[in-house]
Amino acid sequence: MVIDGKIGPRWRNFSVSRDTLRAAMTDSKTHTRQIWMDGKFVPWDQAQVHLLSHSMQRASLIFDYLLILETERGPAIFRMEAHLQRLFRSAELVGLPLAMGMDELVSGVLETVRRNPGATNIKICAYLPSIELEVVPTDSRVSVAVAAFDPALDMGDSDKPAAGRAQTLRLYIEKEKRRTQPRFIPPQAKVSANYLSPMLAKWRAREKGYDDILLLDDDGNLTEAPTCNVFLVDQEGVLRTPSTKFVLEGVTRSGLIEVAKRDGIPVREERISVDEIFEAREVFLSTTSQGVWPVESIDGKKVGGPDAACPGPVSLALRERFKKVERGEDPEFVHWLTFVDEES
Repeated sequence: MVIDGKIGPRWRNFSVSRDTLRAAMTDSKTHTRQIWMDGKFVPWDQAQVHLLSHSMQRASLIFDYLLILETERGPAIFRMEAHLQRLFRSAELVGLPLAMGMDELVSGVLETVRRNPGATNIKICAYLPSIELEVVPTDSRVSVAVAAFDPALDMGDSDKPAAGRAQTLRLYIEKEKRRTQPRFIPPQAKVSANYLSPMLAKWRAREKGYDDILLLDDDGNLTEAPTCNVFLVDQEGVLRTPSTKFVLEGVTRSGLIEVAKRDGIPVREERISVDEIFEAREVFLSTTSQGVWPVESIDGKKVGGPDAACPGPVSLALRERFKKVERGEDPEFVHWLTFVDEES
């Protein structure tokens, strides 16, 4: 998207004025988004949960985040099956009794996209809506909501740049907070409670001028960023990323690994020390909304040395390749896209 000459989210490519953005976000009469809640559609402004609900008070909400892209065959959802499988896995790991089946949820997601034209993102939430004071809910009913929206149009302030939209990143290695360990809340679960400690650490880092942070495990090895996985290219040209024991099983992460292997890039999933990331030729983060996100510096030190380009050649090649995959331009991976207009 181009907004008054400035680059916005990478997956859109049209012009819109600030006045149009502001009107869309502030005038509730023009806000036509609908949110799917337990099988029924409600207007955006009426999609509400009680302040004292269990998930609000105890951070028991699980969620997943998907990307919608415009293709020659119409809007397509990228890797929907993988995202929904991860949502059900999160419910299993947390112990949330999600009664809804896969078919019903797929139908809800598709219809939500159809009813919200121009949406670029989907967020699915499963939560305990009952008003509860106890840690263990007395009412175990789980609600599910699906929202399809465009972050630039539907939320935020159009006069401020979207947070985290830098083309290259300056990272800080968090020295105090540690990634949640499997013996507590599994890091593979996308549950609200897993994001509090990283949020506090990233907040502090932002105040110091960094874009994001890298979290360590109890042994001081790299894990991931709060909402992104991390990759490095070592001096031998091997693409390396921490194993999934201590990180979220990112859908973009797994996709990049598969694409890299198909392209002949050697990949290793293993423990990575802090020293090794400072010795890397290239570093990038991976995330649903940004794909490959190059890292220019860590703790103020330029990745790859003072004269290194950012993005580096491997990061750049993977980024461009993955964009083609997302747009459905690569027949080898077109099965990763669900074309909304072609689904019954």
